[in-house]
Amino acid sequence: MATTISVRRTFLYVLVSAYLVTLFLSVFDRQMLWLLVLLVPVHLVYQYNIRQAKHTLLRNFPLVGYLRYFFESIRPEFRQYFFESDTDGKPFSRRQRSIVYQRAKNQRQTVPFGMHSNSLEVGYEWIAHTMFPVHVKVEDLRVTVGSSRCKQPYSASIYNISAMSYGSLSKTAVTALSAGAKLGGFAHNTGEGGVSPFHIEGGGDLIWQIGTGYFGCRDKNGNFSEELFREQVAHPHIKMVEIKLSQGAKPGHGGILPAAKNTPEIAAIRKVEPFTTVASPPSHSAFKDQFTLLLYIEKLRVLSEGKPIGIKLCIGNKQEFERLCQEMMHNRIYPDFISIDGAEGGTGAAPLEFTDSLGMPLYDALAFAQSTLRKYGLREEIRLIAAGKIITGVDIIKAVSLGADICYSARGMMFALGCIQALQCDSGRCPVGIATQDKNLYQGLDVADKRVRVANFHGNTLKSTIEVMEACGFDSIHSITPDKIFRRVEQGRNMSFKELYFPKSQTASNITRNYVLN
Repeated sequence: MATTISVRRTFLYVLVSAYLVTLFLSVFDRQMLWLLVLLVPVHLVYQYNIRQAKHTLLRNFPLVGYLRYFFESIRPEFRQYFFESDTDGKPFSRRQRSIVYQRAKNQRQTVPFGMHSNSLEVGYEWIAHTMFPVHVKVEDLRVTVGSSRCKQPYSASIYNISAMSYGSLSKTAVTALSAGAKLGGFAHNTGEGGVSPFHIEGGGDLIWQIGTGYFGCRDKNGNFSEELFREQVAHPHIKMVEIKLSQGAKPGHGGILPAAKNTPEIAAIRKVEPFTTVASPPSHSAFKDQFTLLLYIEKLRVLSEGKPIGIKLCIGNKQEFERLCQEMMHNRIYPDFISIDGAEGGTGAAPLEFTDSLGMPLYDALAFAQSTLRKYGLREEIRLIAAGKIITGVDIIKAVSLGADICYSARGMMFALGCIQALQCDSGRCPVGIATQDKNLYQGLDVADKRVRVANFHGNTLKSTIEVMEACGFDSIHSITPDKIFRRVEQGRNMSFKELYFPKSQTASNITRNYVLN
């Protein structure tokens, strides 16, 4: 795909050439002047689109962009034979994308003529409602993060922006997300690329994610720097710190920042040398096992003067997570929160094998973490954050029923920014200026407009969450239970989430003795 500057120039050249040819031919045939009647409106549309701010795609591609909206508007009965159906698109269906767009724009959020899914199909899920609806307030959907060892607990929204780094996203996208978080009163995870000026410019509450590259708090050798961490974490916008162990899209896989992309601006943010290739290794150098991880958590808690410190991981080996819980119980050191990233989580680019075949799905991972933390008596100290294709109120309620206190969304927030799922994230040519560093593309994304859409999406999603909770008799997030959510597992047989994910409650008998023996 050509850059917007070349597209715009091409259309200008075509228009100017058409004007000149028409004027020349009109000397021989006066009827050719009618062609100008057609050219003038086209030119006016072109000029309007490069100046408007609401539609990034049309701003970047003033005329060609209409083709996308044309195909979007094709009647459903025609589209179902030649284009994707409402429920087919991957990784998010047209139906899922549409609800985000509608909520981001404060448009109609209803659907006509009944449900589109088949309630008789295996895998169909539903929530049991009540005959006596209750009342829930939006302020009830906030959770305090901070264990007994935390001195600066944070009151978080139940729904926040998941980790996406500056560098993967454009500066306008990052600024709009942060500004939307400020407008809506929720938090924005920085991703492991460090805290950029664009995160700060937006003004939203930040969750600073620290990965294996220690970007923003690393010394010249790539090791963790206490001095740089203390300096950065003191910023008032940073409310929590998240240590990234792994992510659902590519668990156990490192990354490379190529020298060509390591500009002086990026290098300054990440505390690396510009125009050098920088590796993010698969594992951390600041700790090597569960016990030293807990020591590192305690170190960050002290250096941050008591801000909430947590970890993020995609669960793989269950024994490793249980061993971590044993160390927490034995040493009385624990994170303030644990972010569980499901295997269905996404990223701009990942090896196919890692994306498709590694990591535990979100629901299984949440239920396992919930059960294991309860087993070792740690659940009251630790908040669970869930991430993995959570974009609707029902998605939030399902995650909460399995143990989540808070939810993250990355791709949902990207849709709110205007993402059209072009699947060009790893190409640098994102047509709507989100996942790109091409100035000609990201300048088309208007921060003032998109920040409002991000805040609208968050607010309307919370509103839908409340409406479902009220209909189902959940008067608080603590009353959401897995025995009220069902799945058809085979024809004629349904099971509740409690039966599926918590078949038997585990006990904590002889835990201390077994820990010592192990």
